[in-house]
Amino acid sequence: MRPVTAVAHRGDPYRVLENTLPSLRSALDRGADAVEMDVRLTRDGVPVLLHDSTLTRLWGHDRPLASLNAAEVDEATGGRVPTLASALKVTDGSRVMIDIPGATSESVRTIVGVIHDSGAAERAYYCAGPSAMLAVRGADRAAEIALTWTTAAPPRASLLEAVRPRWLNYRFGLIDSELTAQVHRHGMLVSAWTPDTKRSMRRLLEHGVDSITTNRIDVLCSLREQQPR
Repeated sequence: MRPVTAVAHRGDPYRVLENTLPSLRSALDRGADAVEMDVRLTRDGVPVLLHDSTLTRLWGHDRPLASLNAAEVDEATGGRVPTLASALKVTDGSRVMIDIPGATSESVRTIVGVIHDSGAAERAYYCAGPSAMLAVRGADRAAEIALTWTTAAPPRASLLEAVRPRWLNYRFGLIDSELTAQVHRHGMLVSAWTPDTKRSMRRLLEHGVDSITTNRIDVLCSLREQQPR
């Protein structure tokens, strides 16, 4: 049995603030095979790590990221919102899963360009919904894609043909053994997000998923070690 890929959701957020360089380092130190990070663009087109469209929840500034340039984001957060380029440097040698909330064709082209310029194209893969992943496929014909899918009904054949995903990325509660087997029969891998309890993780391991994205990467790595080889 191939071990499940352990993906750290936004780093190690139970211990260190999400989508920051220390959080990414902590996740890798705790055994993550890959780290998932959310990437958005500042007003001046710099890709930075931030899940939300504003700085409110994490940084206490009720301002949209798109209204701020990179220098203003640095000033507002004490330099703790990293650029994508710096995150790729910190994770050098490890896989990175790039989520692109609020994606546009322009932001996708910019993000894919930074990944290529950083020499990270071979270790990066992308996840989000259909429109974002169609944009990624348009920007990089060789990109590895995890198509986020939010229903147990399968994606249309025409969508799969256009996106050519390696993975289908499901909310963990949708997954059972039948769904996993069906995806595998169609030549794709199954990625699950975002279980944080041992019970949920064990159930996914039993269902034969190929990857789990979690906020508790140490728990997943410990459970994985207990799996039969």
